[in-house]
Amino acid sequence: MKILSKEQVYEGDRLTAERQNITSAELMERAGLQIFNWLHLRMQGAQVPIHVFCGIGNNGGDGLVVARHLVIHGYNVHTYVVNCSDKRSKDFLVNYDKIKHVTKEWPTLLDCKEDFPPIGVDDIIIDAVFGIGLNREANAWIKELFQHFRTSKAFTLAIDIPSGLYTNQVPEDENGVVWANHTLSFQSPKLVFFLPDTAKYSIQWEVLDIGIDREFLIKTQTEAELIGKQEVLPIYKPRNKFSNKGHFGHTMIIGGSYGKIGAVTLASRAALISGTGLVTAFIPRCGYHALQASFPEAMVITDVDENMITKIDFEVSASAIGIGVGLGTDAKTVSAFGEFLKKNKIPLVLDADAINILSENKDFLKHLPEGSVLTPHPKELERLIGSWKDDFDKLKKVKAFSKKHQVIVVIKGAHTITVLEDQLYINSTGNPGLATAGTGDVLAGILTGLIAQGYNPLVAAIFSVYLHGKSADIAVEHTGYQSLIASHVIESIGDAYLDLFKQPEPPIQEPNEE
Repeated sequence: MKILSKEQVYEGDRLTAERQNITSAELMERAGLQIFNWLHLRMQGAQVPIHVFCGIGNNGGDGLVVARHLVIHGYNVHTYVVNCSDKRSKDFLVNYDKIKHVTKEWPTLLDCKEDFPPIGVDDIIIDAVFGIGLNREANAWIKELFQHFRTSKAFTLAIDIPSGLYTNQVPEDENGVVWANHTLSFQSPKLVFFLPDTAKYSIQWEVLDIGIDREFLIKTQTEAELIGKQEVLPIYKPRNKFSNKGHFGHTMIIGGSYGKIGAVTLASRAALISGTGLVTAFIPRCGYHALQASFPEAMVITDVDENMITKIDFEVSASAIGIGVGLGTDAKTVSAFGEFLKKNKIPLVLDADAINILSENKDFLKHLPEGSVLTPHPKELERLIGSWKDDFDKLKKVKAFSKKHQVIVVIKGAHTITVLEDQLYINSTGNPGLATAGTGDVLAGILTGLIAQGYNPLVAAIFSVYLHGKSADIAVEHTGYQSLIASHVIESIGDAYLDLFKQPEPPIQEPNEE
């Protein structure tokens, strides 16, 4: 699903009105009606007090449309206009006039100085104060109003975006933003829904289709894309009946040190279960028996050193190499890693200590094959690119790093983001159970295994992150968050593949009464 920028949203609205021969007010009516339908389906006429707070711009106009339809259908509605300026949008005024024709209780004007209306804990707040066009911080009274929403503990539904939240920057004062329980976003989610600094302002979100011009949606190239099943299903490569293991590549996992052979075992198992034809692990001698015994499907090559990697030398014809899991950062290992990079031409996935070594030896970066994939967790990323002031600054720095070194960076997190130059691919799968030892090793293994199978490195990165998260989502149903471990994720990779082709269950049909 494409994630439109603020400017693209405005352009989509303009083109839709032009090509469908409708006015902007008619498009606003369509959007507000979709919000009402969402509410009406869930409330079924329940007389819960609904407080609709409208600004005086187009977002407020959307709120007035919702309020009008709620009134027409007999709901217990209280409508307020947050009247802090004399600059009202044309479509706001159109809908302000319309609501006067359906109720004798006209919207209450709040002139940004009076007391706040009482809101009960069991009431509903509809937030339509500010939309995506906000370009300034809220004043003190509005901040207090937003805190009034929050302290009421009433269910808060934001229209399109929580008021006070920008689409392209982190707000300076969290008290100047509505903390919504749910956000109904028009046609496209917002990037801020997925970033650690800003995701907290909306616990849940949904996208409502308001009929934006289809040609515009198809042809418009966006900076960011949300990756779900529909995006990865076309990526999947089906298997030919007469294929053999040689058709699916040879994955090599290089890593391990004394006490950290398990990381290589996890990555190797994940690579094989993700579909690669062969797996060879290159490890210190101390891990030979443990790895052979625990994972007999893998082949094993050992370094001459007992406890660490000191020289990376092998005759295996690998299709892709994953390096770094459990590797350690001893001086001998760093030297061996540097020498390996100078001569290697095989596609690379770099994780864990491989990234830590790169952070301390930036000259190694020039030897990375174009299209190499780096999979840092937050601290590893900070070591690699330096600190950042907020999530947008982080993305800016990662984009610059990707461009400079011609690599793909997978920013691991609740919504893992794959970055290639200026493009962002935001993952939709995964859960807090993944915050446990070894799950990063599993991701590195899946990713390397997919590249070995012939997937383009960017496609492999997007697909592997999705499969990794989906495997965890399937496994957590049996383990719970606290008890999910990396091995459970590996065991569910097959189910994640099968889920790609699972059809949604049809709705239950109620029997007809005679």
